[in-house]
Amino acid sequence: MPLTHAIYKMTGLSARNMGISDRGIIRPGARADLVLFDPATVKDNATVEHNTALASGILKTWVNGELVYSGGKATGAHPGQIIRRESRQ
Repeated sequence: MPLTHAIYKMTGLSARNMGISDRGIIRPGARADLVLFDPATVKDNATVEHNTALASGILKTWVNGELVYSGGKATGAHPGQIIRRESRQ
């Protein structure tokens, strides 16, 4: 599966299936939740024994357009919010 298709299935398609229209895609008016990663080095390092181990290859993360992770550590920002499913008419 191409990387772009896998990312869409984990982001835009998931948001659409949950009825959340302002997440999961990059466009004006959408919430900017973004992860900058290196596909050649990204790896989940957590195990059952070390479940808090950070992933490698994740360079930066933004939530609601605010940088929350950079240089291997959290920035201290907490711009997240509860996301509620939009009612379907």
